[in-house]
Amino acid sequence: MIKILNKFICPVICFVFLVGIAQAQVALPYQTPPKAIADLVDAPLTPTVSFSRSGDLMLLLERADKPSIEDLAQPELRIGGIRINPATNGPSRSGSFYNVIVKDTKTAQQQAIKGLPNNPKLGGISLSKDEKYAAVTNTTNTGISLWVVDLTTYEAKKLTDEIVNATYGSAIFWTPDNKILLKAINPKRGPLPIAPLAPSGPIIQETSGNAAPSRTYQDLLSNPHDEALLAYFMDSQLMLIDLQGNKQAVGNPGMIKSVDLSPDGKYIMVDLIQKPFSYLVPVSRFPYDVEIWDINGDKVKTLAQIPLDEVRPTGFDATVTGPRSINWRADKPATLYWVEAQDGGDPKVKIDEREIIYMQDAPFTSTPSKLAGIAYRYRGIYWSDDNFALLNESWSATRQVRVHRIDPSNPNDKGTVIIERSSDDRYNDPGSPVFTVNDLGRNVILRKGDDVYMTSSGGGPDGDMPYLSAYNTKTKTEKILWKSQAPYFERVVKVLNADATEFVTLKESTDLQPNYWIVNTRKRIAPRQITDFVHPYESLKGINKSLVKYKRKDGLDLSATLYTPEGYDPAKDGRLPVLMWAYPREYKSAADAAQVRGSKYQFTRLSWGSPIYWVTQGYAIMDQTEMPIVGEGDEEPNDFFVEQLVANAEAAIDYIVGAGVGDRSKIAVGGHSYGAFMTANLLSYSDLFAAGIARSGAYNRTLTPFGFQYEQRSYWEAPDVYNTMSPFMNANKVKTPILLIHGEADNNSGTFPIQSERYYNALKGHGATTRLVFLPHESHGYAAKESILHTLWEMNAWLDKYVKNRP
Repeated sequence: MIKILNKFICPVICFVFLVGIAQAQVALPYQTPPKAIADLVDAPLTPTVSFSRSGDLMLLLERADKPSIEDLAQPELRIGGIRINPATNGPSRSGSFYNVIVKDTKTAQQQAIKGLPNNPKLGGISLSKDEKYAAVTNTTNTGISLWVVDLTTYEAKKLTDEIVNATYGSAIFWTPDNKILLKAINPKRGPLPIAPLAPSGPIIQETSGNAAPSRTYQDLLSNPHDEALLAYFMDSQLMLIDLQGNKQAVGNPGMIKSVDLSPDGKYIMVDLIQKPFSYLVPVSRFPYDVEIWDINGDKVKTLAQIPLDEVRPTGFDATVTGPRSINWRADKPATLYWVEAQDGGDPKVKIDEREIIYMQDAPFTSTPSKLAGIAYRYRGIYWSDDNFALLNESWSATRQVRVHRIDPSNPNDKGTVIIERSSDDRYNDPGSPVFTVNDLGRNVILRKGDDVYMTSSGGGPDGDMPYLSAYNTKTKTEKILWKSQAPYFERVVKVLNADATEFVTLKESTDLQPNYWIVNTRKRIAPRQITDFVHPYESLKGINKSLVKYKRKDGLDLSATLYTPEGYDPAKDGRLPVLMWAYPREYKSAADAAQVRGSKYQFTRLSWGSPIYWVTQGYAIMDQTEMPIVGEGDEEPNDFFVEQLVANAEAAIDYIVGAGVGDRSKIAVGGHSYGAFMTANLLSYSDLFAAGIARSGAYNRTLTPFGFQYEQRSYWEAPDVYNTMSPFMNANKVKTPILLIHGEADNNSGTFPIQSERYYNALKGHGATTRLVFLPHESHGYAAKESILHTLWEMNAWLDKYVKNRP
C-alpha cells in the first residue's frame, strides 16, 4: 500500500509545484527526463586517446561512466582553495578510466593490458623516456597506489601500497634510467588533526592601510584547524622507486607544491610551501621556497623564496614581483629559466622593458644571465636548440599577442617578431608549433631550418578548416602542407616524421563519429583509418545542422549553429519552439567580434550541459549563438553591455523567425555560468523571450567587486557598470519566467550558491515567475548521473510549460 501511495503522491506534488503556488517549497526526489533525452545521457563514452612521444603507440583509455550521487556525497575537505578526499589523500572530484588498450599506429593492431586491479579507478598515466613502461595510479576507497605497465609484455603490476600523495599537483616523474620519482605521503606525518570541541579564540583579520584588492575565491581556510588539516594532507616525502618496487627516500619531507626533474635526471626542482598561510587566497598563492636538489635529495641551492601573494595590483595584466614561471629548458641537460616583472607587477606603470627572462646553468653557482626583455607579459618559450626558440608575450587589455624568434646563445640579440596579432583574430592565426622529442626525451619545436611546422584551426568566413603548415620565421609567410576538406572537419593531432609528411589526424563530420587516421602526403597513398569508434547517438544521426549567419542592427556580422529535427521542412511542418543557448564574449575589435567561430562539419557531441537534447523534443536549437560585446580603442566593452546584448538577441530572433523556422512567441534563452548571467540580463532588459534558463550564474556583481569575467575595473571605479549589469539590482524588471539551477557545492570563483539564492528571493519579492533548484554535492559543472538527469527534467518541464505549450 505504501508503494502505491508513493507512486500516486509524487506526481501530484510535482504537478502542484509546476503549476505554480507562490512561495512553494518541497523536497523532490530525483527525476528523469523523457526517454529520448535519458537515452542520450546513457550513451557509451568514447575512449580518451593518448599518444606516445614517438607517435608509435596510442593508449586508448576507456573512461568510467558518470559517478552516482553517492560517490559525490563521500566525505570531502574544502580547504585552501582545493577539495580533498581525506580517505585517499587525493582529489575528491576527478575523472578516471578503467582500462588501457595499447594500439600500434602503424599496424592498427591493439592489445589489452593484463593484470590491472579489480574495479580499477586509474589516473595519472605517464610514459617512461624509452616508452617501454607506463606508470599509472589506482584509487580505492582507502588510498592511491602506484602501478606500472610493461608495454612489451602488456602486463601491469602493483609497485607500491596506497602511499601516493595526489592532494596537489602531479605525483609521478620518470627518471632517464626507468625509475619513478614519486610524491608520497610522509610516512612520519602522524595522526590526523582532530577538530577542537571549542575554538581557542576568535578569527581575526587586519589590514594596516595598504590596498589589497582581491578577486573572490571559494573553499578558503577559515580557522587554525583548517590550517592543520592542509599541512597534514600536503605533507609529502619524495621517493625513488625502481621497477621491482624498491623504495628510497629522497630529501626531507615537506609541504611539496610541485616537483620537476631536470631533463638529464640529475637535479630536482622542488617547490615547498611555507607559512604563514592565508585566509584570503588559495594555496596556489601561499609563500613557497624553490629549492634545487640533486637526485639523492641533497639541497644544492635555494633558488628563490616566493612571498605570500595576497596583495597584487588590479587588472588582468597584473602579476607578482620576483621570479615566476621557473622551468627547465627542454633543449639543455639542466638549465633553468624564469621571468621577473620590472614594473612591480603593475600594468599601469609605463616602462619599455616590462619583463626580463633569466637563465642559469647547473650547478647554479654563476650569476643568472639575461636571455631577453619584452614589453608585454611573458607567456612562455617554445625551445628548439641553442640557436632557436620562440618567445611568447601578450597584453590582455588590448588582446595583443607577439611571438619572437630568438637566439638563446646570443642574449644580446633582441630577436625578431615573427607573429603579431589580436588573440581574438581567428582568421589570421597561424597556429601553434608542432613538437618532436629530442635526445633528452623532452618536447622541442619540429622545424627544418627557418621553417617551423605549425597546426592552425584555420578560421575563416565559412568556419574553421584546420591545416598543417610550414611557417617561415624569416619571411613570416606560411606554406600550407595539408588542409581539412569539406564536408569533413579534420585536424592533425600527431606528426610522425621529421618533414611532416606523415601524421595522425582526427576526422569527423556532422554524423561521422571522430576517428583517427594515418595520412601520408609524400607516398600518395590513401589515408588509413586506425580506430573504429562507434556513433554513440543513433537518435541524432538524421538531425539537420547548419552554420547560420545574420547581422546585428549596427551591421555587425553574427552567427550560430542551428539544429532542427530529422526531416524537418519549414514549408511543410510550420514553425518550431526555439531554445537559444549562448555565452557572451568581450572584444576590443568589431572586426574580430564578427568572425565566424566553430564549424558546421564538426560531430554533434553531447555533454551533460548541452542544449541539443531538445531537438529530440521538437525544438529548433540555436547553439553557440554569438553574443559579442565590443568596446574599441579606449572604450570598455561593458560600458555597452546591455544595449549590445539585447541587439544580439534581437538579431538572432529576427533570423530564426525570418527563416520560417521559429515561432517568435515561443523562444527560450539559456546559458551556464556567464551565460546564466547573460540570460538574467536579457530578461531584465527585454521582453523578447517566452522563458529563460540560468544555470550556476552570478547575479550580483557587487559580490565580485574587484573585477569579473573581462571587467578589469573595480566596483568603485565603475559603479554604474556594476549596478546596470547586475540582474539582482534589476529583479523588479523581470516579467518572463526564469528557471534557476545551481550546484550546492559550486567552487567557481564568483558564482557562490548564494548568488542564486539571493536572486531568487529578489525575484520572488517582486512577483516574478521563478523556480530555484539546488543540486546537492554538485560543483560548478554537474557530475552525478542523478543530478544531470534531474537538471534535464527540470529544463524540459520548464520549456514544455512556458515555451512549447505557451498559449
